[in-house]
Amino acid sequence: MTQPETEIRRAWRQIAGAHHDGYVDDLLIRYAEPHRRYHTATHIMFVLRHLRDLCPAPHELSREVVAAALYHDAIYEPRTADNEARSATIATVDLAAIGWSPESCESVAALIRATAEHLPGGATAEPDDRSLLLDADLAILGADPGAYQAYVNGVRAEYDHIDDDQWMRGRAAVLRHFLDRPRLFMTDHMFGALEHRARANIEAELAVLSHRPLHND
Repeated sequence: MTQPETEIRRAWRQIAGAHHDGYVDDLLIRYAEPHRRYHTATHIMFVLRHLRDLCPAPHELSREVVAAALYHDAIYEPRTADNEARSATIATVDLAAIGWSPESCESVAALIRATAEHLPGGATAEPDDRSLLLDADLAILGADPGAYQAYVNGVRAEYDHIDDDQWMRGRAAVLRHFLDRPRLFMTDHMFGALEHRARANIEAELAVLSHRPLHND
């Protein structure tokens, strides 16, 4: 069993118990889909790790935010625009089946849907589940340059159905959207640790994109 699989199973059993492994088996199958290059079990593992870094005491993490981390990329189809909504539906169905209340299921679904836009981008003195999940999901932006480039390469491979011109225009728009925010990370911890490097990574990628010729014919 790989390290990501081990950590994902451990997180699942902490919130679901030891008798519902069929659901996490299905999740792991999804995260191993051949078209995924970045949005894999490894990404989920790192999101879980970042959550633990933000809340070193395990009991301080709600089961809802852990579930949202596990399910937030259950559907990842770059050709479609409703991945988060569909992932939220899968989470709701699975968690209801193991006995979670409708209120808890909806909390998880709302958190997953929030990863579609990663808004709002303001500061929060007392981190809530939303800010924790969104910061953990975006932590790759503040990685060292080598890891950041591997992330970019992975996402580009996932979008291999579009040509370079489309990729460059779309990617640049996403990056400028990030840079226009007052801050990328909502929690003070992630802002202090990663904000500067994240902006440097994004600016460096934009510089590369701006120097690549576009083909308009």
